[in-house]
Amino acid sequence: MPIPPVFIASHARSAVVPVGGAFKHLHTHEIAAPVLQGLLQRAGLTADAVDAVVLGNALGAGGNPARMLALAGQLPLHCAAYSVDTQCCAGLDAIALGASLVASGQAEVVVAGGAEAWSRAPIRATRPLHTGDSAVPYERPPFAPPPHDDPDLLLAAARYAASAGYGRAVQDSYAAASHARALASAAVMAQEIIPVAGVVQDPFPRALSQRQLDRMPVVAQTDAGMADEARRAHAVSTVAISPKADAAALVLLVSEAACRRWRVQPSAQWLGHRSQGGSPAMPLVLAFDAAQALLQHQGVPWPQLAAIELHDAFAVQGLQWQALLQGQDADASLLNRHGGGIARGHPIGASAAVALVRVLADLQATAGTSAALGLSATAGAGGLGSAALVRQAPLLY
Repeated sequence: MPIPPVFIASHARSAVVPVGGAFKHLHTHEIAAPVLQGLLQRAGLTADAVDAVVLGNALGAGGNPARMLALAGQLPLHCAAYSVDTQCCAGLDAIALGASLVASGQAEVVVAGGAEAWSRAPIRATRPLHTGDSAVPYERPPFAPPPHDDPDLLLAAARYAASAGYGRAVQDSYAAASHARALASAAVMAQEIIPVAGVVQDPFPRALSQRQLDRMPVVAQTDAGMADEARRAHAVSTVAISPKADAAALVLLVSEAACRRWRVQPSAQWLGHRSQGGSPAMPLVLAFDAAQALLQHQGVPWPQLAAIELHDAFAVQGLQWQALLQGQDADASLLNRHGGGIARGHPIGASAAVALVRVLADLQATAGTSAALGLSATAGAGGLGSAALVRQAPLLY
């Protein structure tokens, strides 16, 4: 029996705001609720139509952020709510799970995506083992148990930069180009952004001169057996990583029956998703592995893609993709053509959903037939990759 199609009726996101910025007083559901309401308005649906919310979130430290969003967004009390934490992949994995609910017939209308309020993230600590001991605070949990290597992600990026031969200069140049594209595309991206706390565009992108790039401090160097000069030459600077950020990004997933019932013409069709594991020691390379596996399963060659969005938490990820896309005879200029995570920021649980919203917005703006395809991908801590394939939706009526 064929799997029923899943459509995307609308997509939207907040601006991506660096930690300590305009969203610093907002909790996760307070950032995401206006986006949810804007999502429904764009689709022409009321809150009563929604059957479930699936939300990616990485830093909420428990609870059920999806339920908080459903209630804050004034959805019906009977609405189901599922929270997902696969770190950087969470926003896209949540959308994939939402699509599964629709495809299986468990729901007809699902709000799915990711949201993160890093500025309001709880301070975490390990409970003491013995009376009189103090709790031990920690910044990040372990992402892999022994005997697996579980490096700090900055160190992992520096190791990859050295092993792949990406020097600091080329990393910084990639970052500066990403910022430039984002600045030039501010008006384009404003159409996908729902105002939250009065913020209507991503505030982080900026023009970067070579002098500014040269003055950026180094945050990581490889620990491999290299001469000091070589280690410095392949170091990762602050401009080559995406900053901590707050944001929300959501899509409205609908069945064909729901589209016909409410006369909704969807903008896109969900075609498939792939989540794939790999070495925890080098997680940042796994976005491409997941994307490659997905396209092979779908029988789609890379050159057929009209939009490609990678959440590049590190410049070396974008450089890896540029090289691999050229090896696939794909148009590398399609990659993050309005800037990427480097230029916007990294709201962990929302980042992958932001990337998919970017793809959907690019497809919507692409002139052509309903066959136009878009790919979104991200890599996550612990050795995970996640990728999704969408296309412009055919006319249903």
